[in-house]
Amino acid sequence: MKLAFGLPNLIQLKALTRPWEYGVTGADQTRLARWADSLGYEMISVPEHHVIPADHVELSGEHYFSAYSSMGYLAGATERIRVNSSIALLPLQHPIVTAKALSSIDFLSGGRVTVTFGVGWLKEEFDLLGVPFGERGARAEEYVQAIIALWTEEKPAFEGRYVSFRDVAFAPRPVQQPHLPIWFGGDADAVLRRTARHASGWWPFLTPPEQIPEKLDYIRSQPDYNGRLDEVFYSVSTRSVGDGHTVEDNPYVHDGMSKEELIDQLGWLAGLGVTISGVPMPAEVASVQEYLDHTQWVAEEIMPAIA
Repeated sequence: MKLAFGLPNLIQLKALTRPWEYGVTGADQTRLARWADSLGYEMISVPEHHVIPADHVELSGEHYFSAYSSMGYLAGATERIRVNSSIALLPLQHPIVTAKALSSIDFLSGGRVTVTFGVGWLKEEFDLLGVPFGERGARAEEYVQAIIALWTEEKPAFEGRYVSFRDVAFAPRPVQQPHLPIWFGGDADAVLRRTARHASGWWPFLTPPEQIPEKLDYIRSQPDYNGRLDEVFYSVSTRSVGDGHTVEDNPYVHDGMSKEELIDQLGWLAGLGVTISGVPMPAEVASVQEYLDHTQWVAEEIMPAIA
């Protein structure tokens, strides 16, 4: 089991965000990213929305980064840790632009990029950006195929309903082979089938942890399964957020979890097939310095026990 680092103030969900996080600056986040890098955390992931309609702000907040530009900055500020998205909205950006952004970061970082794509859930955001919400699944399927073609083919070519290209050159390609790791986030059967075809990782959201094994069996049972699924991310805190970013009671988390409780919880998740997780922030943490201390404690006390 590997541990991801939760970077404060990347997102301001009512269900998760502590009051002190609202004051965390970009300079603080840079310091924390370098701290996580030095402590041996596996990954930092960046949530993404481009715009939030006013009637969603109470639960979702309004503070979101652009995934790819933020991933590039964090990769440049660090030396070892991987950067990921959680999630990047695949249907809302042209796949050629997406492919170029991600391959550029992977090249410059020496191969430290993973991307977790999602199809999106906020219809109003799609409406504002002029992308038909009902086509998001079909676009996602086509876009990921086009991106993989750009990353892997000597003479990239693709013919689809939403994107087509031929007689083009594309470089730099990703450092990682055959291409940088693609994950999909979400729980619907269509997402699981897309994961089977194209991905090496899955990031469930609304799936109860007890159902992860059967979902993994479903992915691996698909006739076009690519045989590469080897990463599953599920944080101990995941069940605190429900559909539409509602606040949910999480039976697996309580404030002041002991070392033994955290190790048991992470071991249980590992037994379900989870390979990367995150540790919840205790309520008593109320500043950047206290978060530095807490994450050092996790690195020294929890990581060696679950490695």
